[in-house]
Amino acid sequence: MTIVLVHGAFADSSGFTAIIERLTAAGHTVVAAANPLRGLTSDAAALSALLASIDGPITLVGHSYGGAVISTAATGNTQVKALVYLAAFVPELGESAQSLVEKFPGSTIGESLKPVPLGDGQVDLYIDPRVFHPNFAGDLPAGAAALFAVTQRPATGAALGEPASTPQAWHSIPSWNLISGADRIIPPAAQEFMAERSGARVRVIEGASHMVFVSHPDETVAFIESAVRESK
Repeated sequence: MTIVLVHGAFADSSGFTAIIERLTAAGHTVVAAANPLRGLTSDAAALSALLASIDGPITLVGHSYGGAVISTAATGNTQVKALVYLAAFVPELGESAQSLVEKFPGSTIGESLKPVPLGDGQVDLYIDPRVFHPNFAGDLPAGAAALFAVTQRPATGAALGEPASTPQAWHSIPSWNLISGADRIIPPAAQEFMAERSGARVRVIEGASHMVFVSHPDETVAFIESAVRESK
């Protein structure tokens, strides 16, 4: 079983370092995908191409916007045996990350974004470093949050606003959903709604920020490993 990790917006694969260290030490094969963050359809196509290069069964893990990407990329892929969502979007056909985050109160994402206009009329979105710690990574030490703020990668506004345009893989592939109980980006109520709708196995980590996999690596690894075991 290969575990494929897919980061979300305002992050990159280096955020999975503690997770990768623990999984590989336990003998798992791990691939950390580079999510382009340019558009849901194109991001899913890039991930699909990567998945096609992997032999054998796959457990696919997505954080935040990465959840929307894995939900699309895994559709029709019989190698993918489990979907694991970490504080993630789990859209239905026609839903976007933006529409889901607006479905419930409590998100600070609107006030946190710092837009950078691009030459093609698009806009790149960053989390303003001044609020990255309290709004995105509230349960991390300030120094660690500051490093993540500096190294964040932007997502386009189009990516976060693009609705899922194909049937979603969670309808046919078993899913696991790790909910961050103090999330200020995707409200816990929104995460719970998506998890229940998808019929996922659920664990809630109380007090966890949107970066739950960084602040609670042992619990996150145990959750991923449970998906690996139960999907064999």
